[in-house]
Amino acid sequence: MAEELTLRVITPERIVADTPASSVRMPALDGDMGVYPKHAAMVAALKPGVLRYKEAGVETVMFVAGGFAEVRDNTVRVLTSAGEAPEDIDEARAQEALDRARQRLAGSRVTDRGEPIDMIRAENALQRAVMRLSTRGLGGR
Repeated sequence: MAEELTLRVITPERIVADTPASSVRMPALDGDMGVYPKHAAMVAALKPGVLRYKEAGVETVMFVAGGFAEVRDNTVRVLTSAGEAPEDIDEARAQEALDRARQRLAGSRVTDRGEPIDMIRAENALQRAVMRLSTRGLGGR
């Protein structure tokens, strides 16, 4: 039997995935990072993006909203604020978030009430929305 590792994707609300995998690829801050069985222990910061893993030769994808990954003892633990399979992503909601973020970035730097718009937060919202829609488009491939 081929070597496997365990993938656990954990959000504050629930464990999104707890499954064996032959490999995991995740969106680290400085580029995609691959993990295979017997990988050295490490911790990495993640950006919003597509997490991919192979289980029984089949690749599965999911959206992760950034966070951290820990690799230790043949287990990959991903701690993220959101983890969603393509079929669980609400496309209309993601598109609304994308439109809202684009409006904030393109418009005035203050709200209707005269409060400053947090541009970093708007850019992060834009990135999350784009990656959610991208993952939704992958549809489980």
